[in-house]
Amino acid sequence: MTGLLAVHAHPDDETLSTGALLATWAAAGRPVTLVTCTRGERGEVIGAELAPLEGDGPALAAHRTGELAGALSALGVRDHVFLDRLVGVTGPVEDSGMEWLDVGRAGPSSDRSQNAFVDVPVDVAARAVAELVLDRRPDVVVGYEPGGGYGHPDHVHAHRVMQRAVELAAAAGHRVPAVLWAALPEDDLRSGYRVVAEAPWDGMAAPDPDGPLPSAAVPAEQVDVEVDVEPVLDRLLAAFDAHPTQIQAVRRLPHPGTVAGLALSNAVLQPVLARECYRFAPGRPPGDVRWPAGVSARAARR
Repeated sequence: MTGLLAVHAHPDDETLSTGALLATWAAAGRPVTLVTCTRGERGEVIGAELAPLEGDGPALAAHRTGELAGALSALGVRDHVFLDRLVGVTGPVEDSGMEWLDVGRAGPSSDRSQNAFVDVPVDVAARAVAELVLDRRPDVVVGYEPGGGYGHPDHVHAHRVMQRAVELAAAAGHRVPAVLWAALPEDDLRSGYRVVAEAPWDGMAAPDPDGPLPSAAVPAEQVDVEVDVEPVLDRLLAAFDAHPTQIQAVRRLPHPGTVAGLALSNAVLQPVLARECYRFAPGRPPGDVRWPAGVSARAARR
């Protein structure tokens, strides 16, 4: 059984960054484990009905935990753990917060709690995740690239924790065959921006197809692994809808390269591409992985 383990910072990231991969892996009957590092206590909340949750850390954490459970049910993921439930991590681990700097680009918040995830030493968190890797023994570990997708400090920290956990697990006897970083093909992403910009829906702003790109964007030739989104699109859309405090305006699109659109709390539309893409962690040649149907890897295409 070729398992997969994903490391993410907050509830909703598992769906936004890796949802199609998780759903495809689960649909193939293979083990999927998700580690979520915080409960999203500092998240911005979408919509007037849920707005009272914003700023109330415990209430928002409880609500987003429920949203996460709904999303994981939609994706078919049954094995989930919060970082502070792992042995070796003492006390609560909370969302560090962030501020939007530009479209698709975030930076550190001006303040954070004493339990902020970014203040958990990398080795403390990584040792806990490594123990889980040694227990589950996945063939694939997946998470963000060094810039955290779009710069959120918790995403950047989660990347560092994931990378260190893989190193520690290897030293203790399990070398993960493939470590994946989420990626967005630059040309596909700009094309997707044009698709959603052509027909922006009520209350949402159109992205600039020629503007700056998030840190996850890479030239197409750097993409190593592709997931066909269409076979699991219904599951993915249901998972998006399960996160109403964080994701809005979800809509299927009849376009071959951009299968849906959505917006986050900044109300700027973003595309859901027909291919969910990844690159292998540099400097770490991948080993043999039996990829499920719907996932193609460059190593297998050579």
